[in-house]
Amino acid sequence: MTFEWLHPFLIATALLLAAVGAVRRVNLWRAGQPESVDFVAGLMAMPGRYLHDLHDIVERDKYMSKTHAATGGGFVLSLLLVVLVHLFGVQNQILAWALLASLALMFVGAIFVFKRRLNPPSRLSKGPWMRLPKSLLAFSSAFFILTLPMAGVLPEGAGGLLLTIVLGVFIAMGLSEMLLGMTWGGPMKHAFAGALHLAFHRRPERFGGGRSTGLKPVALDQRVLGVQKPEDFKWNQLLGFDACVQCGKCEAVCPAFAAGQPLNPKKLIQDMVVGMAGGSDAHYAGSPYPGKEVGQANGGPLLTITEGLIDPDTLWSCTTCRACVEECPMMIEHVDAIVDMRRFLTMETGSTPNKGAEVLDNLIATDNPNGNAPASRTNWAADQNLPLLRDVKETDVVFWVSDGAFDMRSQRILRAFVSLLKAANVDFAVLGDEELDSGDVARRLGDDATFQSLAKRNIAALSQYKFKRIVTTDPHAYHCLRNEYTDFAGDVFKGVEVLHHTTFLNELVQAGKLKLSRFKGGKVTYHDPCYLGRYNGEYEAPRELLRSLGIEIAEMERSGFRSRCCGGGGGAPITDIPGERRIADMRMEDVQTTGAELIAVGCQQCTAMLEGVVEPRPQVKDIAEILASVLLDDEAANDVENQLEEAF
Repeated sequence: MTFEWLHPFLIATALLLAAVGAVRRVNLWRAGQPESVDFVAGLMAMPGRYLHDLHDIVERDKYMSKTHAATGGGFVLSLLLVVLVHLFGVQNQILAWALLASLALMFVGAIFVFKRRLNPPSRLSKGPWMRLPKSLLAFSSAFFILTLPMAGVLPEGAGGLLLTIVLGVFIAMGLSEMLLGMTWGGPMKHAFAGALHLAFHRRPERFGGGRSTGLKPVALDQRVLGVQKPEDFKWNQLLGFDACVQCGKCEAVCPAFAAGQPLNPKKLIQDMVVGMAGGSDAHYAGSPYPGKEVGQANGGPLLTITEGLIDPDTLWSCTTCRACVEECPMMIEHVDAIVDMRRFLTMETGSTPNKGAEVLDNLIATDNPNGNAPASRTNWAADQNLPLLRDVKETDVVFWVSDGAFDMRSQRILRAFVSLLKAANVDFAVLGDEELDSGDVARRLGDDATFQSLAKRNIAALSQYKFKRIVTTDPHAYHCLRNEYTDFAGDVFKGVEVLHHTTFLNELVQAGKLKLSRFKGGKVTYHDPCYLGRYNGEYEAPRELLRSLGIEIAEMERSGFRSRCCGGGGGAPITDIPGERRIADMRMEDVQTTGAELIAVGCQQCTAMLEGVVEPRPQVKDIAEILASVLLDDEAANDVENQLEEAF
């Protein structure tokens, strides 16, 4: 009795069951809301997105990059050749040797996966993931031995019945993980869902070196505002949740998780999978939300997410810093999902916590979050003789003042920037009382209706005038104006450039329009604001400005795209979810490891958060303040710093 049929039977059965699982999985995604996608273009683009965009992120971890290339690449090629050689019986020594080579590559990669799993870092999920190396090794080694006779290395029938059965066991073990697990919910699910996620990504602009960070607007006439149930997500968002590889890189960089607040981005995405498929989080084998036990969450596609699956405090803990998104090798959009769920809580249930409701009421009543009298927006500049757009009608630069106009500390930054604009003879003007809040806080808190109202009214004000550029000292307003107003602006912003003040000042310095002396203070470090760096890719201009003053920047370990959030974004200071530590305190610890005496910043919220850390600590100054203090421009050389101090 022979068992020649056993191995082809196992392969065919596994492929058939995997196909059934794939249909089942696709139906789970299809339960989501419609989203327009170019399916053909997406599938054509997927290989390039995988090899370039995804691996650009994976490459940051050299160990895993090489491991993934060997294991994943070896598996894909091996599976194709296994089907040809062992299922369809194609007798070709070249194909057999190619299969041996791909299996050997996969085996080597699996050894490194096994090594990583011997003592895995805490961020990695355990449970089923711990069996993955064994399944990889079983698949690659069993098919390697099975292929040797076809390559002419061993005679046909070598090993006899016993080897056939033993190989059958290992093949079944490997196929069950590698194929059934890919579509029925095992660790390899990320490979199937991940490939389609890359093809049908909700933000295709991210690929090919692009950047896409603006939140998607809510259609205010839809049945439910925001996301109440898993099925309220777009279908390709549900697909994206399934792509999670549970590597925990998002967890490792999340400021809220590090501060002990009840948020873990990895757990959040896995909870979304639970909600999509139905069930509980009992089988989740990673780090929990700080202070929350695993096994208590239950959900389903038709159940309200915040009534059993996710505690609202988890959503309100997020600072929207996008560190999780930046690190995710599968390019999942955590922040989009969080804000979508906040939108339901805010616009449908009115349950924004702590001062959230008060801030939103203030924005509706007074067009600013603190309820200040709108007519007082220009009081800070009473002695500045600032030109108003309503008077001049046309200008080169609109200085978007933002809500720093109502804060005494931020007013020092504004006055410093104005002194630099005047010293460089920039043709600029301000909107004055016509300027409203940018809507950033409203949008991050989930009130897209108020954001859209503010945006449209600001756009209407700007549409009355002619200008070439908008410049602001507030990265949050900068982000809204540059990336989110365009959904409502029509032709108003056509040909208009929106700049952060550090970018604009760097242009002035490079053009020789600002005369600056050398900085004579102590050691300086620079804190990258999330909404300037990760959201808009501006890392170099602030550093060039500091270097132009002769400053050698003492970089923090977490800087650039890995900068730690100050804790001030996403409305986090307003919702104020308690944790074990303050995020700003952790950032100050990052600063203190550099020995810096001065923190250079480029964001009013970052300034407020870092100056809120208990002293002793380094001094905090906006880059505009640093430049103004070394400005060489007639009288300014002697008295600009005195003017700033006397004003406050």
